[in-house]
Amino acid sequence: MATKRRAADDAEAEEQTETSASAATDPPAPNADMSNRRWYAVHTYSGYENKVKAQMEARVQTMHVADRIFQVLVPIEEVTEIRNGERRTVKRKVFPSYVLVDMILDDESWHCVKGTPGVTNFVGGNNNMEPIPLQEHEIDAILKQVKKVDEGAKPQTVMPKFKIGESVHIIEGPFADFIGQVSEVHPEHTKLTVLVSFFNRETPVELDYLQVEKV
Repeated sequence: MATKRRAADDAEAEEQTETSASAATDPPAPNADMSNRRWYAVHTYSGYENKVKAQMEARVQTMHVADRIFQVLVPIEEVTEIRNGERRTVKRKVFPSYVLVDMILDDESWHCVKGTPGVTNFVGGNNNMEPIPLQEHEIDAILKQVKKVDEGAKPQTVMPKFKIGESVHIIEGPFADFIGQVSEVHPEHTKLTVLVSFFNRETPVELDYLQVEKV
């Protein structure tokens, strides 16, 4: 089930061609108090992040709150993963089940966001409490990462994590199809030592991460 959900998230993320959100087209009202402009995290149903973004942007226009809701963002990152012994670059959500909203919070803007289908609540807004805005250093780091993706930065590599004692299936090399037990892990070199039973003896074999998969 987790694999299917992850695949669905990957597929939805890949459909999103831009990582930055569309800004509202209407200019801020002359009397808008920009000093109250903040970024908020909004929780959504799993897998609904991009749908929530699109519907919220539409509601901003129909409810005429573009002078208080400026941007809706689903941060995306590009990573190189190793699956089934193969490297592949995928886009994935940085914060699954959350969208970020740049807004001035008042009753109308709150109802616009909260009433969007798929939204469960603002972070920090449970039990009628005031939603908690993101801290400046938090949103700065997020926007910096989004900008890197927009500018085509090299994807980071997400390597599988192996533990000493766990079993792995060797998928490449002279011991292909053997099942062995991890005895040493060298993440700095993306290599590990696997004990393989061969002629009734445990033989240590050094392998690359790409040559094995978890059982």
